Amino acid sequence: MSHSVGQVAGFAGVTVRTLHHYDDIGLLAPSERSHAGHRRYSDADLDRLQQILFYRELGFPLDEVAALLDDPEADPRAHLRRQHDLLTARIERLRKMAAAVEHAMEARTMGISLTPEERFEVFGDSDPVQYEDEVRERWGDTDAYRQSRERTASYTKDDWKRVTEELDALHLRMADLMSAGAAADSGEAMDTAEEHRLFITRAYYDCGHEMHTCLGEMYVADPRFTRMYEDIRPGLAAYLRDAIVANAARHGG
Repeated sequence: MSHSVGQVAGFAGVTVRTLHHYDDIGLLAPSERSHAGHRRYSDADLDRLQQILFYRELGFPLDEVAALLDDPEADPRAHLRRQHDLLTARIERLRKMAAAVEHAMEARTMGISLTPEERFEVFGDSDPVQYEDEVRERWGDTDAYRQSRERTASYTKDDWKRVTEELDALHLRMADLMSAGAAADSGEAMDTAEEHRLFITRAYYDCGHEMHTCLGEMYVADPRFTRMYEDIRPGLAAYLRDAIVANAARHGG
């Protein structure tokens, strides 16, 4: 069974002009001609076209494609193995490219314009990007979420390091107060809790005392937050929550 040049162009997703060019340069000469002299392609011609298009998709120039396909020593199975190897390598490259684009999209969504290496340097294994889907689902419609994205959109690596170091210092100060035996509703603990609230307001979004209290409760209710604070000092999650609640109460929150 043979096919017209128009049919083959439709099958292969190429133009008739491309098929004419392949014929002109001897890359794909149709096996038959109609009585009127029109090109007719056999199934074997279609197999060759498929191989041509595969190598072209991988970026091989036409002269190299011709040399590969016309090699008298080449085994058809060797062509398939070669194509499989090339395709597998390309899939891996594309996978890595897709992962890089995905990271860029996540970072842009979070307003964190850092490379994965920079994010690891700043956040370690606590990279906030990994929680973006959950954050967006839980708070995506809130003013706080939108405000946080706007405020952090222009942060550089140094900005994020400064913010992270400031928060770490606040956590450590609160842990030291706890270890020293200061009550969670002591003046020092409540003052540190207030600094924590003001830090969130400066760095991310306007955090009133009611919002701050909700955060404090989440630090205890969400095992991930609890674990983070427990790693700093056992008991810190509940102590920080209690200090936040006490501070909100003294401010009428």
